[in-house]
Amino acid sequence: MSEKLNLKNRSAIITGASQGFGAAIARTFVQQGANVILTARSADRLEQVTSELRKEAVKGSIIDFIPCDISIPPEVDRLMEVASVTLGGIDILINNASVFGPMGRLVDMPWDDWVTAITTNLLGTVYACRVAIPHLRRSDRGKIINISGGGAVRALPSLSAYAASKAAVVRFTETLAEELRQDGIDVNSVAPGPLNTRFVDLAIAAGPNRLGDALYAEIMRIRESGGTPFELAADLCVYLASRQSDRVTGNLISARYDSWSTLHERIEELDSSNVYKLRRIDEK
Repeated sequence: MSEKLNLKNRSAIITGASQGFGAAIARTFVQQGANVILTARSADRLEQVTSELRKEAVKGSIIDFIPCDISIPPEVDRLMEVASVTLGGIDILINNASVFGPMGRLVDMPWDDWVTAITTNLLGTVYACRVAIPHLRRSDRGKIINISGGGAVRALPSLSAYAASKAAVVRFTETLAEELRQDGIDVNSVAPGPLNTRFVDLAIAAGPNRLGDALYAEIMRIRESGGTPFELAADLCVYLASRQSDRVTGNLISARYDSWSTLHERIEELDSSNVYKLRRIDEK
């Protein structure tokens, strides 16, 4: 492993880390020597995951948890302040926390549920970035990684709130990357691929009547195949959090389909291309 890929002495906050993909990211970071604060709404689950990770941690690493609902700004304010003191600074923010949101046709959805999904997935991510930036500026190279999803690059009928929020996160990521380029903070989005998470369980429980036959069949295939391994997408997060990827910024990167391990060798090409961006294709 390249020394620049090692996360020893790097400090990270990982949201949505009490289970599923967030917990997998945390485990991979701990194995790479990072100091980690796990956060999510459930204190009980956080405590359990944190206890397990401490058994795998490099000696001297800080592994702790802070319950937080990212849709509530005062809780995010407290998270950043307490985490900064606990870790001695913040180098990396991973925005993984999200909700699936309401399922079904827009006209049939409870409006409050639609708004809640946007508030959590988009505004929660944006506010966490906003509050973390002053801390990341004090790092020798700050990193923000926003977890996107399939809804960012394709239409997802019956999941409009989820799709719209994830697409918005990608464009926000591109924009924030440009704002922070001169501050030495890299900002990227990760498309982890179809993961077999609790979202799959929720979608299957909703059934084809609410999701439509095509999307329901696709989700069933994810369940049957096992989906993309958590470890693959978690390794991409390690790469983007490491010093190996310095100056790789403003991109939407697929863990499953992109050749991401050599992006640092193609920085000038990336900066002058739309290949990893959320763009329409010119008709010409």
